[in-house]
Amino acid sequence: MIPFRKMHGLGNDFVVIDNRHGQWSLTTDQVRLVSDRRFGVGCDQLIIMEAVEGDADLFMRIYNPDGSESGACGNATRCVASLAMKERGLDQVLIKTRRGNLHATAAEAGDITVDMGNALIDWRDVPLSEEMDTLSLPIQLGSLENPVAVGMGNPHCVFFVEDADSLPLEKLGPQVEHHPLFPERTNVELATIRPNGSIRLRVWERGAGKTLACGSGACATLVAAVRRGLSARQAEIELDGGVLKMQWLENGHVLMTGAVATAFIGELDL
Repeated sequence: MIPFRKMHGLGNDFVVIDNRHGQWSLTTDQVRLVSDRRFGVGCDQLIIMEAVEGDADLFMRIYNPDGSESGACGNATRCVASLAMKERGLDQVLIKTRRGNLHATAAEAGDITVDMGNALIDWRDVPLSEEMDTLSLPIQLGSLENPVAVGMGNPHCVFFVEDADSLPLEKLGPQVEHHPLFPERTNVELATIRPNGSIRLRVWERGAGKTLACGSGACATLVAAVRRGLSARQAEIELDGGVLKMQWLENGHVLMTGAVATAFIGELDL
């Protein structure tokens, strides 16, 4: 039996397994089974906490429901950071990911802030399949056009639209995810800039589909909006599951602050 914890950040939900002792190894099929909402526990991503050498407190491995591995997940980082802080009695921790080392700190009202590192805006780093200006991609699907590409350890394609809630994300998301410009597929964001400066955001995650929230997607959206001259460097982003407070620092790092929660704990019998 494998103990797990079901957690979420604004409804972006995770099965978190502590494997820092190295006792368990899940196959791709087992990752898919655990992630399945009918035959398993169900989650947007399956998270494995692993031991690590060096300055970081732990390594966080991220699996999508289709079994593929992701380099970044902001909401999961905040969830895992909250566990590590509570365990060690600290107000800050360093989480190692494929993206690099992410520094997380305790914020007000139980929120967690994570420094998601530098936003990647060169076409090679996103990555794209050919050289072009990442501020304006030659993609058009009906009313969707002229998106911005941003890398946050995973690729993002951000469309600015008049009304994000009116568009069929379930139809458009898969088409953009598999667009040939993205050799590693891409996350897809539909963003609307509101008069008060906040941003309404809906997200289609590669390998997961439509999710209630996406931390790296919120990071990419703020960066894209600032680059387009549509937003200040600090803004609130409203996703289906709630609000993230975002800031793109002058040094290129993106800070994300939001709530985390544990839904339940249990054991897996695989």
